[in-house]
Amino acid sequence: MADEKELFRVRLDKRHSLEEAGVDPYPTRFDRDTTASEVHDQFDELVAEERSVSIAGRLMTIRRMGKASFANVKDRSGVIQIYMKLDFVGEEAYKIWKKIEAGDLIGVRGTPFRTRAGEISLQVSGFELLAKSLRPLPEKWHGLRDKETRYRQRYVDLIVNPEVLQVFERRARLVTTIRKYLDDRGFLEVETPVLQPLYGGASARPFTTHHNALNMKLYLRIADELYLKRLIAGGCERVYEISKDFRNEGIDKTHNPEFTQMELYEAFSDYNDMMRIVEEMMREIALELHGTTSITFAGRTNDLAEPWKRLSFVDALSESIGRDVMEMTNKELRAECDQRNIDLPDHSSNGMILAELFDHLVEPGILDPTFVIDFPKEISPLAKERRDRPGVVERFEPYLCGMEIGNAFSELNDPIEQRKRFEAQVALRGPEGEEAQQLDEDYIRALEYGMPPTGGLGIGIDRISMVFTDQQSIRDVILFPLLRPEQASPGGSEE
Repeated sequence: MADEKELFRVRLDKRHSLEEAGVDPYPTRFDRDTTASEVHDQFDELVAEERSVSIAGRLMTIRRMGKASFANVKDRSGVIQIYMKLDFVGEEAYKIWKKIEAGDLIGVRGTPFRTRAGEISLQVSGFELLAKSLRPLPEKWHGLRDKETRYRQRYVDLIVNPEVLQVFERRARLVTTIRKYLDDRGFLEVETPVLQPLYGGASARPFTTHHNALNMKLYLRIADELYLKRLIAGGCERVYEISKDFRNEGIDKTHNPEFTQMELYEAFSDYNDMMRIVEEMMREIALELHGTTSITFAGRTNDLAEPWKRLSFVDALSESIGRDVMEMTNKELRAECDQRNIDLPDHSSNGMILAELFDHLVEPGILDPTFVIDFPKEISPLAKERRDRPGVVERFEPYLCGMEIGNAFSELNDPIEQRKRFEAQVALRGPEGEEAQQLDEDYIRALEYGMPPTGGLGIGIDRISMVFTDQQSIRDVILFPLLRPEQASPGGSEE
């Protein structure tokens, strides 16, 4: 393959040649009246009416044969073959056509016909260059295969890998389905601050920034929870938000520092109602995207028409270890981790250790749709305690296709107890002190005005997008995932 810089230079020379011939390589607009798929779908009607159509898209391949050429033009709907012949477009236009290359964007006018081989095509009567491509498309067999290059140059990935666009179209339909489900049930979609003077609603390290005019430190939100519950206290009763959250954490197959989350809160409900919502919502998404409640992820099929399993966090972990974990000391829990080579920060509390043990011992075996319920209170500072089981709260995490996809509570609405929980979290803060919940006085004040019994639920949009499109990495369902900086690329500019 020729050097990329040289190919860039050759294409730049062709652009100059087109300009010298009076062709604008980047015109303002083109009147398109038909898509590639519509030509295929309406072929018989178009032929019967002898109707001329206008399409626009990217040239993917060109096969030149002297005074005639076949080429494939791709738009968002699909690909259509065009037939360009000197006799039909004229000598001057055909000279221009010879300077057009694969990768260029063109507009075409012509009439549909079927070739001898039976392929539906357009016989071109006129065309326009719409955008000159200065970089060649990846070759068919040596093209965009490297994963990081695909993520970094998503625009090229979308051009040469049509299945990628289908993933993001399904993701968009997934979000639309969630909105419709909630709107139909009387939930109000709202917007809460991304820049927050205090971060809360989760245990995570935030990104920090500074507002110059007010000379104050601010945080990118790690969750929407505390602001949405302020609205419940204000009488909104049913609210939801689909938004970006940010956590200053590592990157792996299920984590990206910038991610999309849906959070909802419903007054006069509890975590049992939230389980019902999860089951119904996931079923609706499956039907919308696949036409069936059965979904397949990583070769394993689950039927979402069936009730989800319920698995107690404490009971499952106790069974795995062989004793009641709620009665074990910090030293004993650390010993269990040492036996399994599980690293722990020095300041880890019992609850933190239990969470680590659960992740290593229990979570890998959760393959069916499951609600992991009833977590230790220490790691759930915003959830109501079960009256029949001290030290355990009404919380669940839904697992779908072996992946944790969210979090939900019967929300704690006692302001006195909430203050105690926040104070306990502050006491547990480690040396860096950023991953524990903060004491939010304004949120407690909202509770002091009275917040009704409430069920709350958060669902990771990226993770359920992975499940419903059968993608094994979160980067495959985020258009522009976070990547390390790259070196200057060859060509006419730096990227």
